[in-house]
Amino acid sequence: MSEGLRDRKKHETRKTISDVATRLFIRNGFEDVTIADIAAEARVAKMTVTNHFPRKEDLVFDIRADFAAWPAALIRDSAFHDTRELYFEALGAEHALVGFSGPGFVRMIKESPVLTNALHEMHREREAALVDLLVRRHPEEDVTPVLAAAHLATVLRVLFQEVFDRTLEAEGTVVDQVWPIAEQAFEQLEPAYGRY
Repeated sequence: MSEGLRDRKKHETRKTISDVATRLFIRNGFEDVTIADIAAEARVAKMTVTNHFPRKEDLVFDIRADFAAWPAALIRDSAFHDTRELYFEALGAEHALVGFSGPGFVRMIKESPVLTNALHEMHREREAALVDLLVRRHPEEDVTPVLAAAHLATVLRVLFQEVFDRTLEAEGTVVDQVWPIAEQAFEQLEPAYGRY
């Protein structure tokens, strides 16, 4: 088997396991589904599941690495302006990185302390990536780059929560409801951190 084919097969297996797990978690509750249940439904060995997903919550948050790296990995010039632009692009596209998912998925996370904690951890990882970027870009400054990153990360976290909450309310489109809130949040932040 060629390396490209092997990688594709590995990716397909990972996606199948994640999709099966998410479906079972939404239907039965995160805490009530076992790795054995997932392996049986996905028709793989338990070890295959744990090789791809070391922790049970990783099955839900299979975008964790992308979530933590975004937007720091895409910032080119201005951390503030690029983050704002990236946010509105993702909001308009209803991307998972800013909180879009189905009501069942949102409910599953809100009902599970383990998943709620994992999501908080992911937001902290995102903040750490922004802190790292801004500290490297502004080594001559003391705490201001850290504060700028923390404020940007907080805005992203609050807006993520708005998307989550409004997904469950199901009144009107989430994008139309969150867009003006996001505009207000970034406008309030710009006087202090727009230069970053």
